[in-house]
Amino acid sequence: MVFLPGLFVVLWSTGFIVSRAIAPFADSTLFLCARFGLSALLFCIVAKLIGAAWPPLRAWPRHMAIGILMYGSYLCASFKAVALGLPPAVMALFGAFQPMLTALIAWHCFGERPGASLFAGLAAGFCGVALVMLPLLLPSRLDGGMTTVLLLAAFAIAALTAGTLLQRTLTSSGSLWSSAALQNAASLLLAGLLAWLSGESRWEPGVVLYGALFWSVLGLSGAGSLILVLLVNRGHAARATSLLYLVPPLVAAQAYYFFDGALTTMQMAGFAIALAGVAVCRRKERPNHDPAPRAQ
Repeated sequence: MVFLPGLFVVLWSTGFIVSRAIAPFADSTLFLCARFGLSALLFCIVAKLIGAAWPPLRAWPRHMAIGILMYGSYLCASFKAVALGLPPAVMALFGAFQPMLTALIAWHCFGERPGASLFAGLAAGFCGVALVMLPLLLPSRLDGGMTTVLLLAAFAIAALTAGTLLQRTLTSSGSLWSSAALQNAASLLLAGLLAWLSGESRWEPGVVLYGALFWSVLGLSGAGSLILVLLVNRGHAARATSLLYLVPPLVAAQAYYFFDGALTTMQMAGFAIALAGVAVCRRKERPNHDPAPRAQ
C-alpha cells in the first residue's frame, strides 16, 4: 500500500481540473449543489452500511459549520474564481499555502510557535506567487473582473483555513463518514442559497458535465475519503501531507494536456520558487503540526 499517498495526491489534484472542465456547461454553484447533495447521500449510505457512529446532536452545528467553511465556502469560491478565468494551477498554488497560514494563526490561537523556516518559506512562496500572478495582472490582461477573481481565491483559502482551525476544536465522537455526511449536507444548503440568490440556472447535460459530476462524487469524495481512512489507519497520513506541495505542478500538467493551459517562463520560475518555499515550510512543520489531508 506504499502507493496510496501518491494516489491520494493525484486524486486531490483532479479536483481543480473539474472546476475548469464544467465551466462551459454549468454554473459552478449549481454544479456544486448536485455534488454536495449526492456526496451527502453517499456518505449517509456508507455510514448506515458499516454502522458508523454519528456525533451527538449537540455537536452537529459545529460539524456543519466546518463543512460550510471547508467544503461549501472553499469550493464555491474557488470554482467561481476558475469559472471567471483564474487558471486551475494558480488556484492550486494558492491552496498550497493554506497549511502554513493555518500554522501562523494557530501560533496566536493555540500557542504553537512556528519555526524560523516557516517565515523563510512563506517569504519565498509569496515571491513565487507574485511571479506567477504578474502576467495575469499586466494592463493588457487586467479587467474589472480580475480583482473579483483574486478576492474569490483569497476568500476560498481563508475559509479553508478557518474550517481547519475549527476542526481542531472537535472533541465529539463520530466517524469520518457520518461527519462528512453532515458537512456535505451543510454545504448543500450554502450552495443552494448562493445559487438562488445569484439566479444561477445554466445546466447543459452532456458527457463532460455528468462525467465530472460522477468523478467528483465517487472519485474525489468517495474514493478520496476511502483512501484517507486507509492512510490514517496505516499511519501514512503525514506522508500524504508531505506530498501535497506536488499538487500545483500536477494541476499545471493536467491543465496543459486537457485545456492547453500553458504557463509562461516567468510563471514556471514562480512555481519553482513558490514550491521551494512550501517545501521549506513543510519540512519543519510536518512532524508536529500537519493535520491529516482531507479529500476534496
